[in-house]
Amino acid sequence: MLDEYDEKKYPAFIVNKAVGSHPDTVLYVNEMNRLHFLDNRLQYDFLLNSLRKRKRFAKWLRASKIKNIEYVKEYYGYGNEKAKQALNVLTDDQINIIKTKLIKGGKHGRSGMDSRTNAGGRIKGGG
Repeated sequence: MLDEYDEKKYPAFIVNKAVGSHPDTVLYVNEMNRLHFLDNRLQYDFLLNSLRKRKRFAKWLRASKIKNIEYVKEYYGYGNEKAKQALNVLTDDQINIIKTKLIKGGKHGRSGMDSRTNAGGRIKGGG
């Protein structure tokens, strides 16, 4: 870091998320997550001097995959990690079937009943 401005703009969470996706850096990032209250300069210096120089490549999830994960989580009741694993196994056709089964219907994804109606379909408060 060059100056105080750089220190204030250092995105510790984003850096930890990006660096932590590699097996050889997980323990270092975990330590920084435990010590999240440290100054950005200290976190930066720790990672800079602890991690060995190496080419590391990782793909970020696309927005469409994130949306599909939400469908899988809702359909199967899975958490984030299990939904990611399931998404790797499911085909596009299977994901489309899940999407169609989760369609709630109605305006804005609500069910057919209006919020002013009760279970019998009658308007609340009406005679």
